[in-house]
Amino acid sequence: MKSVLIGQIVNVHGIKGEVKVYPYTDDVDNLSVKMKKIYLDENLKEEYKTSCRVQKGMLLVKITGIDTVEEAEALRNKYIYISDSTLETLEEDSYYVKDLIGLEVIDTKTNETFGTLDYVFNTGANDVYEITTKQNTKVYLPAIKQVIKKVDIKARKIYVEIMEGLI
Repeated sequence: MKSVLIGQIVNVHGIKGEVKVYPYTDDVDNLSVKMKKIYLDENLKEEYKTSCRVQKGMLLVKITGIDTVEEAEALRNKYIYISDSTLETLEEDSYYVKDLIGLEVIDTKTNETFGTLDYVFNTGANDVYEITTKQNTKVYLPAIKQVIKKVDIKARKIYVEIMEGLI
């Protein structure tokens, strides 16, 4: 069983041990339903049962056994993982970030390897892909249809069209 990083505990909430989680997804409502069992380490060693709700784009999570502010405070900055078996199949042209990281990025104009996708972050308008080029420099490409032409998870490749002036 593999783990999926879904967020980070950033604060406590209230006095009964609830924690505030910054989610690493734009589908917070769906994630709140899936978070019945979480792990505080990526090796999925110890399982914690939870209840979860959404408030202002953040997750408020009550972890069974964490009942005081002090216990919740001890979890601050910890990362939260879930089992990837709880993830659902996505629609066409939608991908989990975990599946994109490490993919080879191919320039469609030259059909040569441009680099490797290292990180994905959201700017509000769209995702941005951080790519390490063959020259070991960082390049940031917007994840929009004009730039990202094809994602082939099975072949582990992303085909991009680098528009003039983009980098």
